[in-house]
Amino acid sequence: MGSDPVVGPARILVLEAGRRDAQYWRDLWLYRELFAILAWRDIAVRYKQTLVGVAWAVIRPFLTTLVLTVVFSRVARLPTEGDAPYPLLVLAGVLPWFLFATILSEAANSLVTNAQLVGKVYFPRIVLPLSAAVVSLVDLLVNLAAMAAVMLWFRFLPDWRVVVLPAFVVLAVLAALGPALLLAALNVKYRDFRHLIPFAVQFGLYISPVGFSSAHVPAQWALVYGLNPMVGVIDGFRWCLLGGQTALEPTSLVLSVAVSTFFLWYGGGVFRRTERSFADLI
Repeated sequence: MGSDPVVGPARILVLEAGRRDAQYWRDLWLYRELFAILAWRDIAVRYKQTLVGVAWAVIRPFLTTLVLTVVFSRVARLPTEGDAPYPLLVLAGVLPWFLFATILSEAANSLVTNAQLVGKVYFPRIVLPLSAAVVSLVDLLVNLAAMAAVMLWFRFLPDWRVVVLPAFVVLAVLAALGPALLLAALNVKYRDFRHLIPFAVQFGLYISPVGFSSAHVPAQWALVYGLNPMVGVIDGFRWCLLGGQTALEPTSLVLSVAVSTFFLWYGGGVFRRTERSFADLI
């Protein structure tokens, strides 16, 4: 008789009350394949065997850019910054805003959308909002490729600052995840929050410097305005993509990082504290 095959050490997942945070994050690592499967599922639903997903990912920001350019450049007659064409100024603000808004909307509704999965199977629930955010990053890549084509058409190319762009992408994701985790937890218990999210996104579009430059904000309001975490993100995108034609205020950037960090800590804390009740409430 041959010898028995050598079996590697089994990974055992223990469910117990009051698990430590370190153990929770270890569980999250063990469920990394589930994260990849859910992320790929959402991407496939958006893009597989259809042109609508790709087209819609491009049409939405470009239509928004067109409207905001007409409103702020033609009607309000606000000037651009430096030599950057006004449509590029707006488009460079629209891309991070849509990244933020899509992550916020998709992640905040991810638990309710996957209610059957949450109610039947154990896994760290934070996998759902995190996987939902991946689709937004794919949309951003598509939009950046489209913006590159528009910049070639305007004969306006970025410089070395474009290598810093991934840092501002990370900041935009973190700025969105904090409120998204908070809203995801609240949305499970209070379903009315799903109606609040589109309103908050629409309102945020007009109080963020998407259609105009932050340079037009009065100096006495600059500090308060900088508490909007997307101010530093949008200014950073423009600084990277428009070759330094727009200003990047250190104060706004520091405030964006601080506010994003606070909401990530607070939203993540609320999510973790209420996570054990999701299966009962959903």
